[in-house]
Formats: sequence, C-alpha cells, structure tokens
Amino acid sequence: MAKVERRVLLVLGDYVEDYEAMVPFQALQAYGVSVDAVCPGKKAGDICRTAIHQLSPAHQTYSESRGHNFALNATFDDIEFNKYDGLIIPGGRAPEYLALDASVLELVRKFSDSGKPIASICHGQLVLAAAGSVKGRKCTAFPAVRPVLVAAGAYWVEPETMLACVVDGNIITGATYEGHPEFIRLFVKALGGNITGSDKRILFLCGDFMEDYEVIVPFQSLQALGCHVDAVCPKKKAGEICATAVHDFEGDQTYSEKPGHYFTLTADFEALDVSSYDALVIPGGRAPEYLALDEKVIALVKQIVEARKPIASICHGQQILAAAGVLQVRRCGNAYPAVKLNVVFSGATWLEPDPIDRCFTDGNLVTGAAWPGHPEFISQLMTLLDIRVSF
Repeated sequence: MAKVERRVLLVLGDYVEDYEAMVPFQALQAYGVSVDAVCPGKKAGDICRTAIHQLSPAHQTYSESRGHNFALNATFDDIEFNKYDGLIIPGGRAPEYLALDASVLELVRKFSDSGKPIASICHGQLVLAAAGSVKGRKCTAFPAVRPVLVAAGAYWVEPETMLACVVDGNIITGATYEGHPEFIRLFVKALGGNITGSDKRILFLCGDFMEDYEVIVPFQSLQALGCHVDAVCPKKKAGEICATAVHDFEGDQTYSEKPGHYFTLTADFEALDVSSYDALVIPGGRAPEYLALDEKVIALVKQIVEARKPIASICHGQQILAAAGVLQVRRCGNAYPAVKLNVVFSGATWLEPDPIDRCFTDGNLVTGAAWPGHPEFISQLMTLLDIRVSF
C-alpha cells in the first residue's frame, strides 16, 4: 500500500506559548507529518517570539517570561487550504489578537466547514469562538477562557486537571500543554494515523538547567505515541521539579540563556530498576556538566550500554557519554560544537554537525547537535525501538 502523505497547518502569533508551538510542531514531523508554521503578516524565515506560561501553587494564575524564538517555515499569505489535512491552534497570548484577524477567522471557518481536524489548546479556543466554530460543541480550555466559550454557544467541559482533552466531531480541545500527549495522539488519530510498537519503557536522565525543549519535546512526543516515559534526577524524587534553561540562537557568537519551564520528575532516581527500561534519553543544556561527575549516573549509563539498549543523547548530553567512556570507536559527530573536545578526547570520530539539525545513528546510539534536530532525533530513536506511525 502506498504511503499517504499528511500535511497540517500551525497558526502562530507573537507570544504564543512556547511549548504549545514547538511540541506539536516537532512531534508531528518526527511521525512523518509535514507541518507548515505561519503567522499573519509574516513570511517564512521570520520569527515569532514565544511566552513561557508557568502555573505555580504560590500564585493564583500563571506567570509569563520570554521563551525561544520560533522560526516560521511558511508564509501566511501563500496558504492553499486544499493542501492541508488539519489545523493546530496553540495558546498563549497570541490568540487574543489572532481572534480579531479576519484572515485567520476565514481560514478557521474553512477547516471547520470542511470537517478537517482542528486541534486547539489552552487560549487557542478564543480563535475558535471568534470564528463561530464552537456553537453546540463540547469544548474545554484553560479555565479563564470559559466565559467566552459559553457566550459563543459551546458546551463547556470543566477540566478536572490541566491534562484534560475533549473531542467533539472534528474539533479537539485541550486545557494546557500538560495534556499534550493525549492532545497530539488524538490529532494523529483524527488524521488517520495508526501507531504500532509503542509498548516501550523509556527513561530520561534529567538535571537542573537542562535545555527546556530538549527534555519536553522528546518526552511528550514519546508519551503521545503511547510509550511509558519516566524522568529521573540524582538526589530528587518523583513529583519534585528540575529547573530548565532556554538556549537560543539570537545573533551572538554562542547561544543565549533564559529561564525555562519547571519540569516535574516522574520517578525516584535511587529506586530505579534500570533493567526495566528499553531505552535512555539524555537531554542537553547545562545539566550534563555536573551529571557527568556523578558516579551513579555513569553507572546507570554503562548498565544501559552493556545491555545493548538504545541511547539517544542530544547537544551537551554527550558530555555524559564521554565521561562514561562509551564513545570509543563510535562515530559521534552530532553534539553541540562546544562539546567537540569531550567527544574527540573520549576516542570517538567527530562528524561536523552541519547543518545544526543533523542527527546520526551508530548502532544503538542516536546523537543530535541541538533542539532544531528533534524531528530526526526522535524519528531515529523510534526506528531503533521499532515504533511506527502509518497513515
């Protein structure tokens, strides 16, 4: 049977929520779906600034800080509706003004009237309401959006948790990025996707100030496939958090850093049964600098290697692989360039990461240079684990 190509549209604006833009964008590409990211008034190659929205028990609503810059890969004015199989509307503050844009609303109505899948999350439902697409439909959203949805004629479904998602016909709605795994899985199903081989257990090795995208994108992408995914950090337990860092390329000679989201761990490092996992993922950022000095971390990595199970490591994560002495006679060219000394001195063959989104598989080891390469990074790990998405 011939492979069916799927192409979807992601409508963004300035100060879209950082996770809610990038996670579906890169996850769907990893699954083989083409994703065009557009913004009214902007062209391919332009950027949208993103916002990090973070809930905290200490405050009555979320805080906001600057996230990554999102590079658009298509031009809004060039959109040909018939080319697309589905639409995604992320949240953040962008929907507040996108809901007033006549060209955006016309586009949303075309998708709604055609019956093609629409997936909208958090504050994105403001756009659906303005387009008249929620009348008589069951919807959820971030709770602050409730009055608008009710006034627009929607049947409001109160989110019991911030993971909540609701499906009504061709419309999928989610409360927040915490629910991305189900949100993305439902969208893949609506596109006609079938996931196989996802009965895998995958372990993430985390630390404070790991790169924000480099943990959340593969973590939620693998969860969306149906994998059991755990995240651990030395000296921390399930339910505790790791701080993350936003590493971005903003015209300086090296990356900039800003505070990222808080990431919640799911398991206790000290109580791990490493043998129960099928693969290990090591995010980059600054965490690997100190994790590479931890003897228990090194022992964990060696145990995975000795069991001949897949390891996927990105950016500065290769500092840990080098410290564990597992890179000898490996072709490990894909690390952030600043990690070249660690890689070369460990005995690996360095392959220049050009372009920066290049990834490479050598045996059961997947390496990537930086978060722009996530689609290939995740896809190559899926191949090693025999996880497939077909349409």
